[in-house]
Amino acid sequence: MNLLSDLGLGFATALTFTNLSYGFLGALVGTLIGVLPGLGPVATIAMLLPLTFGLDPVTALIMLAGIFYGAQYGSSTTAILINLPGEASSVVTALDGYKMARQGRAGAALATAALGSFFAGSVATLVIATLGPVLAAAALSFGPADYFSLMVLGLIASVTMASGSIVKALAMIVIGVMLGLVGQDIYTGAARMTFGQPQLLDGLEFVAIAMGLFGLAEICQNLEDESSRATSVKSVGSLMLSRADFKAIIRPVLRGTGIGSILGVLPGGGATIGAFAAYVTEKKLSRTPERFGQGAIEGVAAPESANNAGAQTSFIPLLTLGIPANATMAMMMGALILHGVTPGPNIITNEPVLFWGLIASMWLGNLMLVILNLPLIGIWVKLLSVPYRFLFPIIVALCCVGVYTVSNSTFDVLLMVGFGVLGYVFMKLGCEPTPLLLGLVLGPMLEENLRRALLTGRGDPTVFLTRPISATLLAIAALCLILMILPSIRKKRVDAFEE
Repeated sequence: MNLLSDLGLGFATALTFTNLSYGFLGALVGTLIGVLPGLGPVATIAMLLPLTFGLDPVTALIMLAGIFYGAQYGSSTTAILINLPGEASSVVTALDGYKMARQGRAGAALATAALGSFFAGSVATLVIATLGPVLAAAALSFGPADYFSLMVLGLIASVTMASGSIVKALAMIVIGVMLGLVGQDIYTGAARMTFGQPQLLDGLEFVAIAMGLFGLAEICQNLEDESSRATSVKSVGSLMLSRADFKAIIRPVLRGTGIGSILGVLPGGGATIGAFAAYVTEKKLSRTPERFGQGAIEGVAAPESANNAGAQTSFIPLLTLGIPANATMAMMMGALILHGVTPGPNIITNEPVLFWGLIASMWLGNLMLVILNLPLIGIWVKLLSVPYRFLFPIIVALCCVGVYTVSNSTFDVLLMVGFGVLGYVFMKLGCEPTPLLLGLVLGPMLEENLRRALLTGRGDPTVFLTRPISATLLAIAALCLILMILPSIRKKRVDAFEE
């Protein structure tokens, strides 16, 4: 009964005209961002964040969340139509979706992606509603040492889930944590790593760094590869699925939803890993695995269901534990903090309207996306033919305006440009910026909980090993690192990301 009353509160909040309007706006913008490769939800949320400062926190979060899972929907459109995923999570969808489009079944592929995504999103909403309060209640027993160990596990998990070299991913985390410590000491107020610049006393501006690393750097990368943006599919065809298609996708959608929901909850997991795992599972279970990669409809249904389920359940560790599972969740966490809301186990009791309103808005948002995406497919096809050289100046201008309006500081704009150059260099060196952004967000909290734990333990470092929860989390983190170092597992990991 408590769950029903909480959901009633959530729907009463989400169905207000203001929240419904901003939820629709977020879903629409997210779809557009997903369709246009080269921007992504992280940079978009960073760019639009200043526009939410005058809104209630729940309204702002509903809009930003709509951008996130709307991008998951939209990215499947480019993956299927032009073999160019708008998001990393839709790379797997392109394997069979694009082949279906070339065979004249683009409409069936897009309909499969939309229906699978809606079902997965609906199930993931129920998972958040039931599992979120349970995790939050368990987290109330966490002490500073436990939180420190949980953050260490989250950072290590982001390393193991990142493509490329483990050493490079670890280096990105260290750099991110160091950047997070720039500013004043949390206890003494002494300036640290400010190099005499008063603008750095309050720390580095999170929005500027995120927009530089994920926005400007991605634009530079796309300007190199503009020739690959040629549209191959001019017509979509019928969006109706046959009875045989429905029969073929039911089980893949169910399995993909389950896999994505589980991996989305794990720190360091998320939509991309869920989509890949669901695809591999379907290929191994299929009696005709040779069809995969040649236009199998199951190869569209499973990963699309998994990436949308994973995208939504990744809100669980953010809201209940205060641990972002991926770069977009790190951006969401920054948005919540800027609005005066601290994610963690007390958010359900302190901010019930925000928590349950967000959950209800997710189901409504998924319904909006199905209604939005299918009729607008023709428009997206035409939009994809616009040369990128006409789009990127608009994106750069919006980035500059968005960063400047956060604190009316030209220093932040220069900071964004600097990190844009740095992000481009990281791409060329094969370094993923996602672990850096997670380290930037978790760095100050990591330090605070480390010092609080040592203060309560009177300087004894064994406090992290004597508490059962902390010791277990550190053991899991150590096991993850050891497994990734083993040659056989490291080779399988590299092969998986290459595939």
